[in-house]
Amino acid sequence: MIHRTPSELTRRHAIKGMLSITAGIAGTALLAACGGGTAGGTGTAATAGSAVVTATSGSTPATTSAATSSATASAAATTTGSTAATTSASAATSAASTGATSAASVGSAAAAATGAIAKGGTIKIGIDLPITGADASDGVPAENGAKLAIDQANAKGTVAGYKLEATVLDDAVNGVHDPAQGARNTQQFVGDSATVAFIGPFNSNVAKAEIPISNEAGLAQISPSATNEGLTKPQFGGLDLRKSNPTRIAFFRVCTTDDIQGPAGADYALTKLNKKAAYIVDDNETYGKGVADNFEKEFIAKGGKVLGHDHLTKGQTDFKSLLTRIKGTNPDIVVYGGVSSTGGGLLRGQMPDAGLGSLPYLGFDGISNAQFIKDAGSAADNCYYTVAAVNAAKIPSASQFIADYKAAYKTDIGAYSANGFDAANIIIAAIAKAAAAGSVTREAVRANIAATKDYKGVIGSTSFDENGDTTNRIISIYSITKGQTNFADQITA
Repeated sequence: MIHRTPSELTRRHAIKGMLSITAGIAGTALLAACGGGTAGGTGTAATAGSAVVTATSGSTPATTSAATSSATASAAATTTGSTAATTSASAATSAASTGATSAASVGSAAAAATGAIAKGGTIKIGIDLPITGADASDGVPAENGAKLAIDQANAKGTVAGYKLEATVLDDAVNGVHDPAQGARNTQQFVGDSATVAFIGPFNSNVAKAEIPISNEAGLAQISPSATNEGLTKPQFGGLDLRKSNPTRIAFFRVCTTDDIQGPAGADYALTKLNKKAAYIVDDNETYGKGVADNFEKEFIAKGGKVLGHDHLTKGQTDFKSLLTRIKGTNPDIVVYGGVSSTGGGLLRGQMPDAGLGSLPYLGFDGISNAQFIKDAGSAADNCYYTVAAVNAAKIPSASQFIADYKAAYKTDIGAYSANGFDAANIIIAAIAKAAAAGSVTREAVRANIAATKDYKGVIGSTSFDENGDTTNRIISIYSITKGQTNFADQITA
């Protein structure tokens, strides 16, 4: 069961975090957080031999709870046991430009939320996605897939003796995914002892801000869609994000990575579209630049020519001078690495006025949404994009999920709805396994997720490798004609 009020979706936050650690007595550690992205008010939970997280903030994030009709009022968390919880002296730094608290600021509070949830209690599964503004066309379909899984598990009594509850947090600020907000949301999940795992984020640069926090806390998260290879793979810097616990993986994903997706797009442009001269534009974000760079390397290696590679400026909406420059190079395809909310659809929509309307336009999963078609208008035709996951509509076992989704939400599934559904179900299976073993703790859930092998879901069979990446490496390719998306091809890496 999930409840979200419209007012909760429109709240915006500019919370500056500061943490102070005060030594307690009799093995008690008190972590007082001013800000940190909690839902407003002050919550405390103090017992002897426990660590307490007390949080105060001046504003409320968009949050929902099945048990209440208002935002979560506290990030209080209590751990009980015969030994005192230990709070390490991790430094808290504040990014002045964003008001974001550093990942380290809450990692030391992880010990405050590692106790077992009593039988008959409520187990929370967090959902952190962009669910308002231009990014909502990405985040909401994935959110709906996750919520459907939780609702179905409750109806079936999948986790015997417990009730599951979704807590939904919006990581969009002013309609665009925001890493600092994602970090605050992760801190809120860490501070709630009933939250054992969460789904999200959608975007790679948000994941980059969240992973150090979840890794230090030992709180498992499964992203349906964050594809940058540097989030996980050591050879691309993945270890830099999990310095606290490099081998205790807490970040998992059910989508494949951009070192596969980018080259797949290049191969499609060369072999299927027969294009040899590309001009590349990206939004200069973790995902957009990364996938564009991967496209470029493969395109050149396979004999294509890159005529130019430009980066958009954040907030840019007028691309006339850029498109004039592109036209002067005479490309036969324009390639965009980025998302719709950072200019993907607007760039395409302005191409006809620059005399480039007849050229094909190839992007990646960042434009696999209704917002791209809306922004591009009639110029959306002759566009192509990849998605780093299977097309669920092509899997017979997904037919019931698709029917259930349409019945629940009165709309078709999105590019990552099925991924959100499977991500939630993998977490639920991990919780059920922990419950059957007699103790539902964050660590038990995290370890069970890490041990996932051949989970049969609506996107196929999922296992996680030593870095938390799925072994189900499939790229789907789509085209847009008359404002409608059409499945074009599928590649297995």
